[in-house]
Amino acid sequence: MTAVCEDEVSAASSLGLRGEMRYNEPLADHTSWRVGGPADRFYLPADMDDLVLFLRSLPCDEPVLWLGLGSNLLVRDGGIRGTVICTRNRLRELRRPDHERIYTEVGVPCAHVARFCSEQELTGAEFLAGIPGTMGGALAMNAGAFGGETWPLVVRVLTVDRSGTLRNRSPSDFCVGYRSVKGPENEWFLACELQLQAGDAVAGRERIRALLAKRSASQPINLPNCGSVFRNPEGDHAARLIEACGLKGYRIGDACVSEKHANFIINIGAATAADIEALIQFVQSTVEQAYGQRLVPEVRIVGEKSIRRD
Repeated sequence: MTAVCEDEVSAASSLGLRGEMRYNEPLADHTSWRVGGPADRFYLPADMDDLVLFLRSLPCDEPVLWLGLGSNLLVRDGGIRGTVICTRNRLRELRRPDHERIYTEVGVPCAHVARFCSEQELTGAEFLAGIPGTMGGALAMNAGAFGGETWPLVVRVLTVDRSGTLRNRSPSDFCVGYRSVKGPENEWFLACELQLQAGDAVAGRERIRALLAKRSASQPINLPNCGSVFRNPEGDHAARLIEACGLKGYRIGDACVSEKHANFIINIGAATAADIEALIQFVQSTVEQAYGQRLVPEVRIVGEKSIRRD
């Protein structure tokens, strides 16, 4: 186990940091699959200014992983060497700066953005209600659901780099594709502005309710999962291919291909990250052998496989 270093705590205090630092923090407590080893350091920033100051305090070679609601992420059982910056319940400013735009920081859950837009009688963001993550994750991967995607709404983003330098960027600074966003090296999203259209609040709420009902009926949202595991191949659906291989209900340990939706892997009890990763690889190889199609994971897999014994 890694002990809390009093020297590091004192150093952080002397820098004026107001956030919370934890050491050897179990990431199973912060991921939607409920698996994952410990992070060496786990920082919860007080706000954006505090986050900038924290980034400036880090050694230039310190590995950094950003974490929101912990969906679309598999942290291996050995955990994370370096620092995890967690924006869950942090960086949550959400406002309407003008008639048809909203400003949201990256810690705001996508579902909250969808509801806020509806309350403001703005339409176009209803699909965000079906994304089980934060706006930071949605920006990083161009998250989508029910036919909608994040980046077509984006008109501006605020980023930060390792030195704590803030930059306003436009969508033209990024190469955006299906579940893929590539931009300037070593910059991370902090906030964005979304362009919407004036609409009817009642109709917006009804659309959100319909989308959530569809999600509940078709996805295993009552069990630990990460969302969709694989990207859909062009012209096809990953779930169709997986189901056609007879893999619904297939298990490795307590990791199981959902009977409800074949592109979901659920933790039915005490699955390890190793169980889930092995099942991902088994599904990939089985589909490839049967159909010649190599499924590409949508989920990010990070961390070390081996569990530390110190």
